[in-house]
Amino acid sequence: MSTVEGPLSAAVSNAVVQCTREYTGRGPTKARTTIDNDMIVTRMEDTLTKGERSLADSGKGEMVTDIRRCFQMTMREALVGRIEELTGRKVIAFMSDNHIEPDMGVEIFVLEPSSSDGDEPRRDDAGSTEPTRSVVHESRRR
Repeated sequence: MSTVEGPLSAAVSNAVVQCTREYTGRGPTKARTTIDNDMIVTRMEDTLTKGERSLADSGKGEMVTDIRRCFQMTMREALVGRIEELTGRKVIAFMSDNHIEPDMGVEIFVLEPSSSDGDEPRRDDAGSTEPTRSVVHESRRR
């Protein structure tokens, strides 16, 4: 694991949680970010507000996912901007979705390819090669 990617994963998790909290009034209690070449995936758990949970529990889960899609479209610019700032790379695609039961959400950012992207093996300091690895950071709110 690269010393740069570990802190980057943590920063992305924190940025996604913070942005979600700013727009919805409550952020997820758990976020896990995986970075692999030109893709960043943040998986969140315990994402719903008390009001959204009440609606879902009364059979209005589809309404809740529709509301979440509206929030995701509204915060898209802020999320993409923060990821571009953190990575120094352009986000060329952003996808987002939520699931009611279990209460989970995902944010996916596809970055513009860089010259070091792809499935090329990386060379370590000894000159040996190893496959490209994913870097994961998990963040929990208490």
